[in-house]
Formats: sequence, C-alpha cells, structure tokens
Amino acid sequence: MSVNKVILLGYVGQDPELSYPEKDRAIARFSLATNERQGTSGVETTEWHRLICFDRNASFAERYVRKGTRLYVEGKIKYREYEDKFHVSRRIAEIHVERFEILGRKE
Repeated sequence: MSVNKVILLGYVGQDPELSYPEKDRAIARFSLATNERQGTSGVETTEWHRLICFDRNASFAERYVRKGTRLYVEGKIKYREYEDKFHVSRRIAEIHVERFEILGRKE
C-alpha cells in the first residue's frame, strides 16, 4: 500500500489565476505560504507551495480566494517536468488540490 496525501495550512500568496486549457476544464493556479519555527532559536522559515485546483474547486477558488486568505488544503503532490526558455529541463512539485476550506483573512 502507498499513500500520496498532503495537508497544508497557510496563507495565499497571490490571487488565483484561472485558465481553460481544455474546453469545460477550469484550472486555477496560486501559491500558499506555510511557516514553521526552527528549534529553540525561534527562527521562522517560510515554504512556498504551488497549488492547482481543477473544475469546481478552480471556479470556487477564483471567485472567493484572494491574497492573504488563510486556507486549509488537502491534496496530492505531483511532479512536473518542463523546459524553460533557455532550454534547460526543470522539475517542480505542485499540489493538486482535492479539497480546501477558507479559514479567514490575514490581518
């Protein structure tokens, strides 16, 4: 048995960008920041995650999620390879969102 499940709680870094790469298939892309304190020093580090929502979740995100929104997210981590403008192969991790919940706005 194997499991691919990601749970994140953080703040949205930018408004979702909605696109329709296929007819009747909405995709929303945006970033989410999570913070954690390191050891006893209390130094806080921030990790940025690329989120992708599909179909109804994408439409809902585009309509209600804004920069600074606090989100609870459940999804799967997926890796994607692409070639940048300098023809260098790149590999990035993306979170394919299955479920999310709006928890509020950052003050």
